[in-house]
This record gives sequence, C-alpha cells and structure tokens, in this order.
Amino acid sequence: MNIRKAGKILTITVASVTLLAALYIMFTRAGLQDSLDFGAGAYYYADIPEFDKYTESAGVATGLPFIVYVGLFLAWGALMYWLWKKIG
Repeated sequence: MNIRKAGKILTITVASVTLLAALYIMFTRAGLQDSLDFGAGAYYYADIPEFDKYTESAGVATGLPFIVYVGLFLAWGALMYWLWKKIG
C-alpha cells in the first residue's frame, strides 16, 4: 500500500468518524442544558457571566470606524485564501 492510498483511507476514516460523532451529539442532544436555552443565535460566549461589560454598549469605545474593521476582516480573509492557494 502506498502512502497516497493510506492517506486517502485515513482521511475518509477520520471524516466518517467525525460525521458520526457530530450526528450522535446532535440526535442525543448531548451537552445541552434545558435551563440554558439561548436559542439558535447562541454563541460560545453567551454563557459568560456579565458578558455585556465587554461589549460596546457597556462603554467600550472603538477608535476606528466600523468600515475599517470590515475591511481588515476581508483583507485577512483574502490573505488566508492566498496562503491556502500558495500551499496547495
């Protein structure tokens, strides 16, 4: 068995196990607590106590206009895409 075929088999195995684990977690609702139902828009930080004090509404001011942050985000994405294309 050559290394390319072994890599393909390993990739398919890992992807299959990951998919099965994700489906099992979703169907058994593992890890969910009924008392903490944040709804469909719950992000990972939703359960941090007093999270609002870290948001802009709590008095944290930003130094740049919002469009600058959007531009930086898109530039970062473009850079990462370019790097992926360069690697592959």
